[in-house]
This record gives sequence, C-alpha cells and structure tokens, in this order.
Amino acid sequence: MIFPKYTTTGIGSHPHEDILQACRAIVENFDIPFWPQLPKRAFTESMLLQYSEGMPFLRIDEARERLWVERQDDDTPLRQFYEAYDAQMPVSAISEAYAAGFYGLLSTLHPESGKKLPFIKGHITGPLTFTLGLKDHQGRDIFYDEELREIAVMLLISKAAWQMDQLSKLAETVIIFIDEPVLSSVGSSTYLGVSETEIKRLLKAVIDGVKQAGAVVGLHSCGKCDWPIVFDIKPDIVNFDAYGYFDTIEIYRDAMADYVAAGGTMAWGIVPTTDEIRAEDAEGIKRKFMDRYERLHKYDSALVSNLMLTPSCGTGSLTVAESDKVFYLLKGLKTFLLAQGL
Repeated sequence: MIFPKYTTTGIGSHPHEDILQACRAIVENFDIPFWPQLPKRAFTESMLLQYSEGMPFLRIDEARERLWVERQDDDTPLRQFYEAYDAQMPVSAISEAYAAGFYGLLSTLHPESGKKLPFIKGHITGPLTFTLGLKDHQGRDIFYDEELREIAVMLLISKAAWQMDQLSKLAETVIIFIDEPVLSSVGSSTYLGVSETEIKRLLKAVIDGVKQAGAVVGLHSCGKCDWPIVFDIKPDIVNFDAYGYFDTIEIYRDAMADYVAAGGTMAWGIVPTTDEIRAEDAEGIKRKFMDRYERLHKYDSALVSNLMLTPSCGTGSLTVAESDKVFYLLKGLKTFLLAQGL
C-alpha cells in the first residue's frame, strides 16, 4: 500500500495516566492516530493482559500483578470460548477497563458528519509474544500446549477484528499492527523449542486473519530479528528499529527489495524510546536518518521510495516529557525531509 510520503504513526504504549492527555498528544502529533496503551495507569493495560479477556482458564492476581492459565477438569471454559468465538462475542471485545485509551481516542476524534479520516491504527500483541509470555500454573509457556496455542491465535484475531469493526466507523482504512517484541529473541537458548516453521505459521495465521477482517496489517518488532522470515510472511507494513538495529536489517537488503517490490511498506522507527532519547536532538536524528537513507539509496533507490516514520517502539517506559520529546523529534524530521524534497 502506498502512503503519503513520510507518513507518521506510533507504537502502542504511553507513560500517561491521563487518558485524554495521551489521546490529544497522539492526534496533534501523528498523521495516523492510534489508541494508546497506558500500562502505568492499570495492570489490566499490560501487554499480555490487555488482550486476554475471553481466554479460557485465565487467572488474574491484580494485587501481585500476575496472570496465568490454570486448566481444570471441567471443559466448560473451552466450550464457552468456542461458542463465543463462533458468535463473534463477547470474546472479541476489549472492555474499557483493559483499554481506556481505545475508548479515549474514540471520544477524542470527532470527524465531520459523513467524513472519515483517511487512516487510523490499532494493535494487538503478537501470537509469539502472547504464548511465550503467558504461562500456566506450573510456569510453562502456553505455547507448548497445542490447544491453548491455537486458542490464543483465535483470540488475538478476534481482538483485531473487533477493533476493525469499531475503528472503521472513523476512518476509511484501518491499520492493525501486530507487536512482536519476542520475535527478536526467538532462536536464543531461551526458546530453543520454537521452530522457524511454527513461527511463520503462527504469524501468518494472525496476519491472514487480520487481513480477512479487512485491515491493513503491520508487524512491529523493535530488536534484532531474522528479517527474511518477516518479509516472507508478507505483512503490509514492516516496522523496525532503524535507530538502534538498522545494521541487522540492512544485511537483508535483497529480501527487503523483494518485499518492497511486491508492494510492502517499510516503517522506520527512527527516534529512540530508550534512555538515549535524553541525549538526542533534532540534528542528531536528521544525521542518523540521512546516513541510513543514503546507504539504502545507494544500493537500490526503491528501498527508500515508500517510507513511513515511527518512534523505535512505544514510549511507555519513558516520562511524559520524554515521550513528548519523541513525538516532537519525529514530527520535526518529517518536516525536514519534505523541505529537502527527498
């Protein structure tokens, strides 16, 4: 899909506890608005728990900020899940207690009557991060329980489809990012039992399911990845950390070129969302972007012909002031690039 040059959007998590303040900051600073995850506001907005409503056998201890799955002899929760999934509710919905920013964005955006925004963005946790993060009562990742692994895929697709239904009331095109931080660790000693075949199958199942719901699909991973796997499963948008991990994707220029030639969009996470933001400034971000831009342009100009711009990840671990700085630097970079005619 072709987006306007250097279109900006962001990744989910934000440090705000004030819902409307977070939503206003997003609407004012990004071309494509998105709803904020607010993990500092409530444990229910953490990356796994936020999409867990409807998961069979789920147990939550909010006081200790723990969640786990504990199977029972009674299979009623499984039966209820399959029945709800087939009926597309209530397993699909994300309640306000779990995503206050979603509802905050809906109330913040007031398009003119009959006029929709061109784009809006939602997001879900990816199937690898979800199943390799959520554990059973014995501390074992639910990834290794075949039935629960498949239920997790169904659950996440349903959460994306529900967002598509809600957000399409506000915009002509809905984009759903699949956030997969664990993808950068798969292949390490921690995840030796996770095969490349299963990685691709799970990701492709979710990507295809979200596309079937009618959304444009992005895949976000903010670390070092086996990028040919990502290109091969063909999300519409690949979002990577161009600030800290550019070298890890540059070596796959041929695979990237094939992906872009087939219509894929590269979204550059060029402004850091780590402690490095404290020492960065507008000139430093411009230099880093131009260095990376020129390296790819020299190799194949098509690789930089259709870029989106994002922060490197969510800003949830930063202060509100640092988050605002991330937004400011990204917005300034776009202004600079358009003025240069690049």
